[in-house]
Parts: sequence; structure tokens; C-alpha cells
Amino acid sequence: MAFGSFEGKGSGSHTVSEINMVPLIDVMLVLLVIFIITAPLLAHSIKINMPQVAAEQIEEEPKTIDLAIDASGALFWDEKPVNIDDLPNRFKSVAGTKPQPEIRIRADQNTRYETLAKVMASARRSGMTRIGFVTTPPSGGAPAGEAAPAPAGAAPAPSAH
Repeated sequence: MAFGSFEGKGSGSHTVSEINMVPLIDVMLVLLVIFIITAPLLAHSIKINMPQVAAEQIEEEPKTIDLAIDASGALFWDEKPVNIDDLPNRFKSVAGTKPQPEIRIRADQNTRYETLAKVMASARRSGMTRIGFVTTPPSGGAPAGEAAPAPAGAAPAPSAH
């Protein structure tokens, strides 16, 4: 490291362009000591003797309501026939209970979409938040997403090209 002198000896004098790191290291060490001292003080907690109880938590199993729709559009609330106009009142009566019951809709494969949409809209308007569908897996063990084999004598489905 070259230091300049106070004597101006010719053209050899030039400015020192190196950064003096000693003061920066001193500041860093002082900050490190401060953090080492204050860190245990920040984690200080108050010791409290909490009472011990031997109670078990009660978990209520939410009730489920089975709503079946057959191919003709007839509705069944837990296996009892119900009119579609009575559904909003029934949904409102159970929507306020805690925990809210889950509506499980079982619709026939040939049920009109309009009927299913009316039931779902009525449930949502009444405040029901837990709505589910019950389905059955395809017969014959075909994986989900694949078509089940066609019955004997049935015409093959047209393929889209």
C-alpha cells in the first residue's frame, strides 16, 4: 500500500484511492456486540401457571341432508317426497343451525338440468354453503374418465375428427 508523503518530490506524488476498512469493521463489531446483548432480552416471556383440565373436546358431526331427484323431477328430502316450491323454506330453516348441515344431492342420470339448477340456486339463495353431489363409479371397473364398454348390440358412438 502506497502512502503519500508531505514532501512534494517531483511527479511521483499521487492521490491515495483505497478505502480505509478499519472504521467500517469497528462499526460492524460494535453493532454485533449490541445485537448479542439485546437478543436474549427480546425473547423474554412471562411465566404463568395455567390451570390443568381433563375435559375432552366435543366434535359435533354435522348433519347431512339427502336430497334425491328422480328422472321425472320428483324431489325427496331424506327419503320423504317434497315439492320444489317448499325447498327455500326448508333450506332457510336448516341454514342457520351450527354446524350447518351438508346437502348431498343425488340426481338420476336422466334428470333435467333445469331441475338441478333450480335446486342448487334455491339452496345458495337460502344461505346453504355446503352442497355436494353423490355419484356412483362406472360399472365394469373402467377407470374414471374412460368410457365403459358399450352393451352388446349397441351402435358405436360417432367419433369427432
